[in-house]
Amino acid sequence: MLKSVRKTYDWVLKWADTRYGPWALFFLAFAEASFFPIPPDVLLVALAVSMPTRAFRYALIVTTGSVLGGVGGYAIGFYFMGAFGDSILELYGLSESFNRIGDFYKKYEAWAVAISGFTPVPYKLFTIGAGAFKIDLWVFIFASIIGRALRFFIVAAIIYHYGESIKKFIEKYFNVITIAATALIILGLLLIKII
Repeated sequence: MLKSVRKTYDWVLKWADTRYGPWALFFLAFAEASFFPIPPDVLLVALAVSMPTRAFRYALIVTTGSVLGGVGGYAIGFYFMGAFGDSILELYGLSESFNRIGDFYKKYEAWAVAISGFTPVPYKLFTIGAGAFKIDLWVFIFASIIGRALRFFIVAAIIYHYGESIKKFIEKYFNVITIAATALIILGLLLIKII
């Protein structure tokens, strides 16, 4: 499993060395918000480290792509839950958690979206869920902007200030970071079950 994640991670990073890096960042963020497994933070870090003065520009690109991708996830849940949504959730083992998302939305609506946009809980679970549970689209978009912007602009600020040392750290401790990220996702899903 770690090897396949590492291969996908390396493939994503290769885009940072091309002139299409910002476009790749946009499309990666868009895809991750509704169906792709690798978070866009990986490419955001690589691009920002290569040009720290553009870190905040990259954060804006990734936030825009992610929010628009979230709207795509919303559309999947709203219009195509049976055709695509269930399959996407099943692929990532999120079907069981999805059943609890409805209650989470009833209690916290906009906060549920904002928190999922900021944390390592799979954002696609909440974007598809927002559509399936008919959350107000404008509330969803506003909360997504807050959660995603907060997450990506914090990453950009860290890179802007610490640069290359962050990239070296990620490369050196990739397996540990992957395991820790997975543990955080599992913890997030457990919290959903509790709430």
